[in-house]
Amino acid sequence: MSRNGAELILREVARAGTENVGIAHAALAFARLERDGIDHEPYEEHISALATDVAQLLRGRAASIQHATDVLNAVLFDAYGYIGDMDTYDDLENADLMRVIDQRRGLPVALSILYMHIARIAGLRACGLSFPGHFLLRLDLGGERAVIDPFNGGVQMQAGSMRSLLKSALCKEMELTPDMYQPVDDIEVLLRLQNNVKHRLIEQDRMTEAAVVLDRMRMIAPDARDLMREAGLLHTHAGNLKAAIHALEDFLDSERLPGPRRDATILLQRLRSCLN
Repeated sequence: MSRNGAELILREVARAGTENVGIAHAALAFARLERDGIDHEPYEEHISALATDVAQLLRGRAASIQHATDVLNAVLFDAYGYIGDMDTYDDLENADLMRVIDQRRGLPVALSILYMHIARIAGLRACGLSFPGHFLLRLDLGGERAVIDPFNGGVQMQAGSMRSLLKSALCKEMELTPDMYQPVDDIEVLLRLQNNVKHRLIEQDRMTEAAVVLDRMRMIAPDARDLMREAGLLHTHAGNLKAAIHALEDFLDSERLPGPRRDATILLQRLRSCLN
């Protein structure tokens, strides 16, 4: 897969979602842009092997959610040795699906992408949840439903364990609310994966690289106004004035609220004056 091929995959995600691509293949496209010159075929083959092993163990449709999760966990965690990286959690490589496959460890959202991909091939409906601080996913089969934490070995989460996780990950005063059970689409999942990369680069004051990551995020969400605005700000901090101007112009073309428009207009005028 060439760099152009990876970009085409991401633009296809923007056009039609991940139905024609697959969420794990889309995540590999992001990794491919970061790691130019690396042969992508072994990684595609690995994802196919995961799916094949699940299918062989199931020998048809899963009988229950418990049966399905037992099989998925046996393949991903027992047979292939994937684990959540608790020791070097903030390592950038934990959000790069190629490196996650190489090292068999990663962030919650990265492991969840692999889990969702093979769960769907096994006949389950799988989606990410809007649970904050720690990525969780939901599986549906027939009338059954389960919340899964792939970072912790695919354990099924109940309300009590979700509440404890919420308080330990974010704030002791936070409480579990119904909106935390709401599903998010695959594009939101992929954006959350890339957000991990972007935030870590910003923390390291690597603004130019963070702006590049944000531009790639816009490939799958070209109409997201918050990404346009953030791209304008990040490119400004990185000194990429032309890129900042272009992003802010895109933002002003779509934003209608007076406050954000005013702030963006002021910044845009300042940037244009710097180029004159």
